[in-house]
Amino acid sequence: MSAPRTFAIRTFGCQMNEHDSERLAGRLAAEGLVPARDAASADVVVLNTCTIRENADLKLFSALGHLKARKAQNPDLQIVVGGCLAQHERERIRERAAWVDVVVGTHNLLEAPALLERARLEGPLVSIVEAPDPAAARDQVPALAAVRDVPWAAWMTIQTGCDNSCSYCIVPDVRGREISRPLEDLVAEAEVLAGRGVTEITLLGQNVNSYGRDLTRRGTLFGPLLRAVGAVEGIERIRFTSPHPKDLRPDIVAAMAETPAVCPQLHLPLQSGSDAVLRAMRRGYRAQRYLERLAVARAGIPDLAVTTDLIVGYPGETDADFDATLAVVAEAHYDGAYTFVFSPRAGTRAAALVDQFVPAPVVHERFERLKEVVDRSALARHAARVGRLEEVLLEGPGKRPDQVSGRTRQGKLVHVPASEELTGGTLAEVRIDRAAPYYLTGTVTRVLRGPRHRRRIALSVS
Repeated sequence: MSAPRTFAIRTFGCQMNEHDSERLAGRLAAEGLVPARDAASADVVVLNTCTIRENADLKLFSALGHLKARKAQNPDLQIVVGGCLAQHERERIRERAAWVDVVVGTHNLLEAPALLERARLEGPLVSIVEAPDPAAARDQVPALAAVRDVPWAAWMTIQTGCDNSCSYCIVPDVRGREISRPLEDLVAEAEVLAGRGVTEITLLGQNVNSYGRDLTRRGTLFGPLLRAVGAVEGIERIRFTSPHPKDLRPDIVAAMAETPAVCPQLHLPLQSGSDAVLRAMRRGYRAQRYLERLAVARAGIPDLAVTTDLIVGYPGETDADFDATLAVVAEAHYDGAYTFVFSPRAGTRAAALVDQFVPAPVVHERFERLKEVVDRSALARHAARVGRLEEVLLEGPGKRPDQVSGRTRQGKLVHVPASEELTGGTLAEVRIDRAAPYYLTGTVTRVLRGPRHRRRIALSVS
């Protein structure tokens, strides 16, 4: 009897892509494939792609260049390119990487196992579904068969697509319109996950706090969803990403404050502090409105940690625009930020503004100045936690061999001295001893409970 074929999945991009890869791993396993010891020995290699930033393209084609050499040595190797970049730029992938066996889009990624079988008989093929089937998008049952990277935590997709029209973003084109899953289905999935030992759930959507608007045709259902999932026995922590500032309503703030399982953590993308740039970005709010909603959230949710996204060098950004961003970031006093250099994506409004692109040296200088403001704020926020006792869910080994790492309820990374009892999934009380801009270090004072899971297969994420 021949050995089963093996697979490896490499994921580029956001948490939505990571969860798609988990679901695809479950589907491949159901078809009889088994995870490879490492990507270099796999019979099937899947690259699940992102299309948000230019470096995602570079990473993909670099990986495909390495796989070309492997394919030349082993013609039986099968290569799949799926996800957002495949959805958006299928022809460029076929032209630049003819050795790829299957190109499959965002909406039908889970068809990859069947497409692999077809490719063995018919040769390389492209399968792209132009728009999601609403019924299929609402049916996420395969998620329960996902092979999760972290066994005590799970992603849960509550919504696909996006109805916003940000000028720099290609997501609405590749993910389609917003489609929300029924609330009762999500609660049922959370109950199953809790029964399998999952204690932390992260709710996923391109714009999570607009969840349910397409179901009710009135308001959103995100507040009720937080309360309902928070009532599931065994679920101790609920996180979500990413909300939109224009949809951060009082009922959501109240649900976060009144539901013990919902973590006091809010990732609220600002993108720019300049009203002129925000208008050009089509973000739907102004800087003052953003700060007002942030203030309401901080007033309503005790010990709230806030992070954000920022884009430097949007076309036409002036010195005055950037100074406005620095001022808002300083006033917001973030716990951290993901700061990006503007990257034009073909097909977006912003990509057409070539004559307004900001020179690279100017962008680099602004990026470094912005980083200084963010890091100063983050260090101050972290320093205020020194001496406190924090509840930390340990995730596993840290970067140093003598450390294990985990997250507080606010999502802050904490390193503690390693010991045999401190394994992934353990909940511990930690005294914070030292602060840095990106992490905390501390000492375990007591173990609150041990893991409630069995270790499962790890996936590679870029």
